[in-house]
Amino acid sequence: MGSYILRRLALIIPTLVGIMLLNFVIVQAAPGGPVEQMIAEVEGFGGDALDRASGGGSGGEVSGNGDSRGSRGLPPELLKEIEVMYGFDKPAHERFLKMLGDYATFDFGESFYRQRTVTDLIVDKMPVSISLGLWSTLIIYLISIPLGIRKAVTDGSRFDVWTSSAIVIGYAIPGFLFAILLIVLFAGGSYLDWFPLRGLTSSNFDEMTWYQQIGDYFWHLALPVTANVIGGFATLTLLTKNSFLDEIGKQYVVTARAKGLEEKRVLYGHVFRNAMLIVIASLPGVLVQLFFTGSLLIEVIFSLDGLGLLGFEAALNRDYPVVFGTLYIFTLMGLVLKLISDITYVLVDPRIDFESREGA
Repeated sequence: MGSYILRRLALIIPTLVGIMLLNFVIVQAAPGGPVEQMIAEVEGFGGDALDRASGGGSGGEVSGNGDSRGSRGLPPELLKEIEVMYGFDKPAHERFLKMLGDYATFDFGESFYRQRTVTDLIVDKMPVSISLGLWSTLIIYLISIPLGIRKAVTDGSRFDVWTSSAIVIGYAIPGFLFAILLIVLFAGGSYLDWFPLRGLTSSNFDEMTWYQQIGDYFWHLALPVTANVIGGFATLTLLTKNSFLDEIGKQYVVTARAKGLEEKRVLYGHVFRNAMLIVIASLPGVLVQLFFTGSLLIEVIFSLDGLGLLGFEAALNRDYPVVFGTLYIFTLMGLVLKLISDITYVLVDPRIDFESREGA
């Protein structure tokens, strides 16, 4: 297992390079980069715009389209100064190689517009995304696994039918629509005003006692986590049910029952371990989706300033250091979570041997 982990860790490097190269090429070809935006601002508002932007990031490790149609009529020295400001005075391959060297040491440069380093921005936004992702994932698994097992055991019963109807509704309606409904009902929309609408904590959070801080934290998380859970538990519940149904029909279960073993022992002593393998395999995807992509609109709706919102705003503003920095972190975490998933496979079922599989 040790050599398998080392090989997987070594594969992370070329995978990261390939993903970053692909996105670098795409961004390089996209129009409307920061150089064009600055040129348009200079032409529209005069030289003061350049002075206001001079405190922006150096951005030498990013990519962009510095050949702007809007540069016509500007003095060549001013255009050159704008390109140097954003680091676009060097060829694309040099910028990419410099980006790889900097990212190897987790140096993501400085944001073009926020006048802060990308690392500081990610560290500031991480607690929000971690809070949403961790609590949503925990609650989803606590609901979906027992519910899926119960549906498998009582397959075809009234309980199975009406819970399937609820699951279909939860799957069909996007999570952000549930978020809007929760705001209307419980956050001062048209009915009750029980929960806050903005932020992860109250303005007087530092003045509270420790137990008040815990209560305030969960008070603010209640609605966004609920919206995430409602929109995310359906797939895992059906996956758990189908996995258990598949295992229950196998010969070893029939044999165990024929030997007179109790149903609970058959279900949780034999079926559970095998049926949970496919559920464990889906954990990395669930985590990445809930941490970053799935919570984007939830963060926007509830004014939670997390990584999803940061990456979205950076893409709209062509803030390339932030775009590539967040992409690098997302990709790295996804690859690490996939490796953790494989290790968990072995912990759940020691019969699995990835090394012999690779050697076959």
